[in-house]
Amino acid sequence: MTSKQPAISITRRLEFDSGHRIPNHDGQCRHLHGHRYAIEVTLTGEVADHPGKADDGMVLDFGDIKKLTNQYVVEKWDHAFLVAKEDEGLVAFLASLPNHKTVIMEHVPTVENLANAAFAILQPVFAKAFGQYLRMQWQLRARCSPGRFFPTGFLCRMVSRRHIQQFGIREWRMKP
Repeated sequence: MTSKQPAISITRRLEFDSGHRIPNHDGQCRHLHGHRYAIEVTLTGEVADHPGKADDGMVLDFGDIKKLTNQYVVEKWDHAFLVAKEDEGLVAFLASLPNHKTVIMEHVPTVENLANAAFAILQPVFAKAFGQYLRMQWQLRARCSPGRFFPTGFLCRMVSRRHIQQFGIREWRMKP
């Protein structure tokens, strides 16, 4: 394969469960609750032309994407309560629980802010491990109930905010 070929995008999806609340929300989200989240890491780059090497014909090994995303995001956020540092009463309460898995976030843990946080964590990790030749995209989805979740391949940019709110879906796609 030659470098004249177009860049290829690959996506690895991982899921985790977390609790959170949005303290100043005027609806149900101000209460403690949880979601099943899916983080989709999309990397774009050239297909490697390394005959005889393990990465020949790949943009990046899916196992490497899984390993790094698990290590730096999923394992830390899975079965944790994600709380904004400004939510001082809840931070204090969670700190009083022995052995409770709490992650204190810089911002209110909306799905948009979680996508931003995941990108801020993972972008330098992937850049250091695999160089600057990869362009990165991120998607973080929250499923509120089994009947309210977009299929894996559905792109948020195809749906208006009104539709997302109407069906109770929380999804955000971010490109750096």
